[in-house]
Amino acid sequence: MPAAASAEVVADVPALWAELISEVAAGARFAGLFGTARPGQLLLSAHLARPAGIATLEAALPAAAASYPALTPLLGAAFWYEREIADLFGVVPAGHPRLEPLILPLTGPLVLPLTDPLAGPLTGPRPPRPRPGMPGGPAIAEPDPRALPRHVVGPGMFTIPHGPVRSGVVESIEYLVETPGEDIPHLNMRVFYKHRGIEKRFEQLRAADGVLLAERTEGIASVAHALAYCHALERMAGVQPPRPAALIRVLHAELERLACHLDVAVRLADAAGLAVATARFGWHKEQVLRLVGRLCGSRFGRGVVIPGGVSALPAVSPGDLLAAVGRLDREVTSDAAALMGTASFLDRLRRTGPLPPQRAREHGALGPVGKASGFADDARLARPYDAYPSLGLRPAAPRRGGDALARLRVRWDEVAQSFQLLRQVADELSGAAGGPLSAACDPVDGRAVGWAEAPQGEVLYDVRIEGGQLTRCRPRSASFHNLVLMHEVFAGDILTDFPFIEASFGLSLAGVAG
Repeated sequence: MPAAASAEVVADVPALWAELISEVAAGARFAGLFGTARPGQLLLSAHLARPAGIATLEAALPAAAASYPALTPLLGAAFWYEREIADLFGVVPAGHPRLEPLILPLTGPLVLPLTDPLAGPLTGPRPPRPRPGMPGGPAIAEPDPRALPRHVVGPGMFTIPHGPVRSGVVESIEYLVETPGEDIPHLNMRVFYKHRGIEKRFEQLRAADGVLLAERTEGIASVAHALAYCHALERMAGVQPPRPAALIRVLHAELERLACHLDVAVRLADAAGLAVATARFGWHKEQVLRLVGRLCGSRFGRGVVIPGGVSALPAVSPGDLLAAVGRLDREVTSDAAALMGTASFLDRLRRTGPLPPQRAREHGALGPVGKASGFADDARLARPYDAYPSLGLRPAAPRRGGDALARLRVRWDEVAQSFQLLRQVADELSGAAGGPLSAACDPVDGRAVGWAEAPQGEVLYDVRIEGGQLTRCRPRSASFHNLVLMHEVFAGDILTDFPFIEASFGLSLAGVAG
């Protein structure tokens, strides 16, 4: 495993932006931006994905700085990252095209003037909530136009607030759909309902305890988050997990991928009203989760990945595991073929929610969302870890349609890859001799970045340890990086396409709001 690398410090923010733009133009991928409060300064740290790993570039702002020149006008992928920095640190990226709250609700004074297309500038503190149900409350409560920000104007335009509470078992998010009736010229998303302050919760934890929180940052990608976190610690400590542990990590990562991709199939079939397909794929997902539970005692694979390796051998023999994987493969493959042969289903996905290949590349779209638009940067291949380098994983056939159908086809490609990898892991575990399952991992004070390929795409963890405790742990999920693209894929689509587009992205709001 490569040694931990320190961040490259740039003279100032404009110089940092210039270097980022230069690197991206040369082929690196912008992988994130975040802030860290340090004594007397605010560090702005940017991640770049290169073939050799994840590089960190950063510049410092004085602690008293009220603003900095925005990166977003130069690099559109920074759009949500800079809104998050403004929410958490109150520093305004001057020149940002739409600086509205993202992970925190709008409370107290506005951080900068906003503009309503009808009412003009919105400045000054927000009025107190009217609280009409309380004694002495107002008899009439006029709606605040700032509560539903408008971005499109015209005859017959209105806003449909969809969420945060919706039917079914879904995460909390509020979609503000601006529409004249059917078409969707603009979609705004409020994700702050799911914010839990995860980054602050990491602070002052012991490094070994941080994995417990990492597993709970984004529940459907528990294994991937634990892997990325532990990879960061292992880079600081300069250790690698033993071969059996590396195989067991791949085993649980690929089972997690199966469960997530089958869940997308469930949601798409349900949106199309295909009751039998919904039930079948729901049952396949349940079988995967039960198998994970038999292997380790947790249906989410929690408690398996630890710094330096894994906590225990699977509780299912390699032979029984191989039989279970083979049975699942046959059943899922058969039902997937039936679903993909259903013309009415394909008609709902074809040309729905298209993401152009050029836009996917500009943004650095991750996971199935990027792959379906011809842009692939799978960390298992580009920056391999654990047992992946020796398992012969090959890239799937490229997909370029960019629509909901292409995203589903990418997931079926990955399902086939996962079954093949699971067979290889089971075969190798059956012949593995005894030995340690973990290496001593005592990270010294320092900083490192770890990564893993979740079902949604690349997960990053930027971890800093001082005095034996975590002083900064920044998780960045693929869900956060990709969800902003949903703003852009509704051109030509109508309201009834909404559930197909949302399901086809396959993202988690817990991973977005943090």
